[in-house]
Amino acid sequence: MRLINHIKQHRARLDLTQQDLAERVHVRRQTILAIEKGHFIPSTLLAFSIARELGMKVDEVFEIRDEQEGAP
Repeated sequence: MRLINHIKQHRARLDLTQQDLAERVHVRRQTILAIEKGHFIPSTLLAFSIARELGMKVDEVFEIRDEQEGAP
């Protein structure tokens, strides 16, 4: 299983930079970058904070996929 996220698409929809989102959820820009690239799995609290700042539900921003499923 792997965690897929749609942060970049939702940031673009809101015209937010990685830095903008990072400041809103109190992390560094590099953390947002690492999450977007799939190199870092956020804590539950951070995932909910990101979703809230994007105006989404957490399961609209993050999803779990089986390894067999195709890439987004």
